[in-house]
Amino acid sequence: MPQLWIDGQPTESHAGRTRVIHDPATLEPVDTVPESTAADVGRAVAGAVAAQARWRRMPAVERAHLLHHVAVALRDDRATLSELLTREGGKPRIENIDEVEWCAACFDYYAEIARNAHGSSIPPVADHQVNFTIKEPLGVVACIAPFNYPLLLMTWKIAPALAAGNAVVMKPSELTPLATLRMAAVSLAHLPPGVANVVTGTGADIGDPLVDHPDIACIAFTGSTAVGTRIAGKAAARLARVNLELGGIDPCIVFDDADLDVAVPGVAWARFLNAGQVCTSAKRIYVVEKIARPFIERFAAFARTIKLGHGMNPDTDMGPLVSARALARVEQQVARAQAEGAHLLEGGRRAPEAGAGYFYAPTVLTDVTPASVVICEEVFGPIASIQVVKDADEAIQRAAKSEYGLGANIYTSNLTWAMQAMTEIKAGTFWINDPLTDNDAAPFGGMRKSGMGRELGEEGLDAFRETKHVHMDFVPEKKPYWFPYKNRAAEIPK
Repeated sequence: MPQLWIDGQPTESHAGRTRVIHDPATLEPVDTVPESTAADVGRAVAGAVAAQARWRRMPAVERAHLLHHVAVALRDDRATLSELLTREGGKPRIENIDEVEWCAACFDYYAEIARNAHGSSIPPVADHQVNFTIKEPLGVVACIAPFNYPLLLMTWKIAPALAAGNAVVMKPSELTPLATLRMAAVSLAHLPPGVANVVTGTGADIGDPLVDHPDIACIAFTGSTAVGTRIAGKAAARLARVNLELGGIDPCIVFDDADLDVAVPGVAWARFLNAGQVCTSAKRIYVVEKIARPFIERFAAFARTIKLGHGMNPDTDMGPLVSARALARVEQQVARAQAEGAHLLEGGRRAPEAGAGYFYAPTVLTDVTPASVVICEEVFGPIASIQVVKDADEAIQRAAKSEYGLGANIYTSNLTWAMQAMTEIKAGTFWINDPLTDNDAAPFGGMRKSGMGRELGEEGLDAFRETKHVHMDFVPEKKPYWFPYKNRAAEIPK
């Protein structure tokens, strides 16, 4: 049984409680993990506070060297990590092999940019004065990641936080903690004890104590808008920083000049990747009327070709949903959409032929209205909701009308339409002809109810640093503007 990772050592839970992790494809147990308590959170934070005081003073080049070691260890352990990710979360193994590589690349990226990102000089007020800024770490950062990309979304937090000189306490989803515990014990073990810690359990048991802990300087969270809003309120009460990547109901527009040989599989991948359990997936699909019929016919046909099965099977394209609760919610949303008038063109059912787990067939809904549940609520499942629009202007207008703003996708070669859509649609990331492609050097995050702050890029590093201005006069002397003011009486207008 894997154990918690606190102060550089595997350790048992204070209360001795455990949780069984099940394979969502077979419903069979995979392993057992400790259930942490508030006392375990306290131990982890205390260890992080002590370690951070030393870590922040380590030269950046040495921190970079250790972070590169973490990247090497991740790549060396990718066989085990990718299998754990598949068995606990359900994604096809090839997607999890990619995830491990993306994590390693992220550590390499932040190791290099943190090596040279310290501060800047400022023009002095006088010849014998020097002004400059320095970037300082915040302290201890709580990093809370969801189930859908357990390692990647955790790495997007801990790699820049560690590179900046912070210590971290990680809380993975209670559904998918195994790969994170493995990463800590094998890869993060290259770091000094206490710099990176992992506690496991539910939000109620350890999420709240972690967020509320007075020694937590920043909470980096990926998850639902409802939970993110609650965390922001708790953090505001003590003026702790937050970095929040929250829900999204992202639009995807297929303009009438799109190459359907590319757009059909591209939109299918953007919606059905990881069984639709992706924050930035194409949840609102707008197709211009001129090409709507051929697009929809070909899209439904393509959906039927997606192979469901266990992620360890190399032929599998799509695995199960993560839990019985997730499956039930998707079923309810599809039923409500149909009751509202949506037409079920494909899927709309469980897929027991794929296995005993939480499989749901790729689903295509048409005749969807702007007020439909599948347009107004985030659907975390393989449900493609298609709306036909008259022209490019209507497509952009509908796509822009949302309370959320995480990402947006379009297919077009028309530069005017692309620029108009990019300008009018609120989205932290805007993809043109290449959906869901991330870049470690490019900032990622949401607008509106999709969050605040940015991960990745230099912005992702600055999320975990504070700027200090330093003013130094190397010729100590009395200043003429000090007390007593009677010496300045002549300056006062008569």
